[in-house]
Amino acid sequence: MTVFDQFYYAIFSFYKKRYKQKANTVALVYVTILQISLAFLLGCFFAAFFNKMHADTMSSTSAWTLFILVSIGIHFKNWIQYTGKRRMMINAKMIKKKKPQTNIWLLWVLPCVVLGLAYVVFQAT
Repeated sequence: MTVFDQFYYAIFSFYKKRYKQKANTVALVYVTILQISLAFLLGCFFAAFFNKMHADTMSSTSAWTLFILVSIGIHFKNWIQYTGKRRMMINAKMIKKKKPQTNIWLLWVLPCVVLGLAYVVFQAT
C-alpha cells in the first residue's frame, strides 16, 4: 500500500462515521487534490530549474496545457482506482491492522502547504 492509500483510508474512515454516502467522494477528492498539488510543485521546480539553467525546453502555454492534462489523468486514475476492487482491498487490509490515529487537520493542511511551497518556487521563475 502506498502513502496515498493510507491517506485515502484515513480520510475515508474519518468521514464514514458522519457522512456515510459521501465519505468515498471526500476521500477521493482529497487524494486527487494532494496528488495534483504535488505534480504542480514538481512542475514549478523543474520550470525554475530549467529557467536558471537557461534551457528553453517548453513554452508557458504548453506547460499549462500539460499540467491540465496530467491533472485530468490523475483524477480519472484515482476515480477508477478508489471506486472498485482496490478500495475493497484497502478496507480489508486496514481493518486487520491497528488503526493509527491520524490527525485529520494535518491531512487537510498538507495540500495547502504543498501549494504554498509551489507558489514560492513559482515566484522564482
